Amino acid sequence: MDAVGNRSATDAELEVRYRARSLWLEGIEGPLAPRPSLAGDRDYDVAIVGGGFTGLWTAYYLKTLQPDLRVAVIEREIAGYGPSGRNGGWAIGGLVGSPSAYGVAGERLERALRVTYAAIDEIGAVAAREQIDCGFRKSGALTIATSAPQWRRLRASQAGGTSASHGTPASTLLSATEAQALAAVPALHGARLTPHAARINPARLVRGLAAACERHGVTIHERTAALAIEPGRVRCAGGTVRAEVVIGATESYTTQLPGARLRYLPLYSLMIATEPLDEHAWSELGWEDGLLIDDAHYLFFYAQRTTDGRIAIGGRGAPYRLRSPIDERNERDEHVRARLLATLRRAFPAAAGARVTHHWGGPLAAPRDWSMGVRFDRRSGLGAAGGYTGHGVVASNISGATLADLILGRESALAAMPWVGHRSRRWEPEPLRFLASRAIVRTLGSADRHEDLRGRPARRVALLRPFLPPAH
Repeated sequence: MDAVGNRSATDAELEVRYRARSLWLEGIEGPLAPRPSLAGDRDYDVAIVGGGFTGLWTAYYLKTLQPDLRVAVIEREIAGYGPSGRNGGWAIGGLVGSPSAYGVAGERLERALRVTYAAIDEIGAVAAREQIDCGFRKSGALTIATSAPQWRRLRASQAGGTSASHGTPASTLLSATEAQALAAVPALHGARLTPHAARINPARLVRGLAAACERHGVTIHERTAALAIEPGRVRCAGGTVRAEVVIGATESYTTQLPGARLRYLPLYSLMIATEPLDEHAWSELGWEDGLLIDDAHYLFFYAQRTTDGRIAIGGRGAPYRLRSPIDERNERDEHVRARLLATLRRAFPAAAGARVTHHWGGPLAAPRDWSMGVRFDRRSGLGAAGGYTGHGVVASNISGATLADLILGRESALAAMPWVGHRSRRWEPEPLRFLASRAIVRTLGSADRHEDLRGRPARRVALLRPFLPPAH
């Protein structure tokens, strides 16, 4: 990645580069030319580093709660350049992390879950209020089981789960027949349906949110690299931003800041998208519009039916690179592309002959305990949020609203959530982190192959349990 902040690339070259990052960014109407970079020193009340969902939601809530605040967002590329403009478009509820990492159970855990469910409706409400056309449709998410071990895990997860609110289950188990009424996926053993999920176009949401922030008076400096985040200031190549409050909203890119390399494990999730399918194909698929679909493999897929009639499907498993864990060269991988294409043909046979038009990816931030954190220290004025492990659409909205409450000193339910103040220990140094990441992908992939072939649980996964995220 270049030393962003200069104007060495023309706007036309940047336009091509930005649109190539994802199907979603390619489809943005209007130019993606960067907003003006920081030129000289500036003073604000709040400086936010990162123009993705976390930074923009924080800015949005600060300005709508206290309009006289001087708020600036500092972004190395353009708003939505990172994972916020490249992800699977899933706004889904659920704990980002494990109850044990947060030390919660019972009613406190249920309150935390209800906050995540409410955030989905909040995203939809802001999109409607700010007239952001992001294809928001809340039709739920279907997790399918295509083997006996997967079905066993779904049933165990359901038995050990919690309710949503007022006695309403957070999800429901469906028989194979019931599940196929929502999506005609072959060879089903059963499925789990949660109503707490919505389909979005993430690039339209993040770009629309940036425009809404500007309408409310937020200043956005793009093509402005933060060289250091310190109490009272953000040092950039083009000048220094001084502010009483400085917020880091850089998620996986945090690992590129001085002293923060081991804060997260940056992992890539990659996607492919088909050409738009005709009505005959959609009729064969029997896929309800807006319904999100994933599966219960260890290296699971996640898919949505896009607003223009494509299937956009993604999954983990991209190789971690020791010398350059975050690099545009990591955004495409032929092995992962082939695996996603095979998954597409197996799960959605009516789309087997469809042309794949896009292949892209983005880095997600995995903390050592796979649990998100939101922090603000009033004495230093420093705050940060991140560690969403790929669930950032909802988690970032919660984080932004929470940071706004913490900064403004508002007593709120959000400020009392278990992820507030949570700190994960750092990852092991290289090459241990590299070896662990490679071992995780290799072992999970072999476990999936074993279960698919033999129909029996793969015991080898237990060896990696200390390094793995909670079951989804």
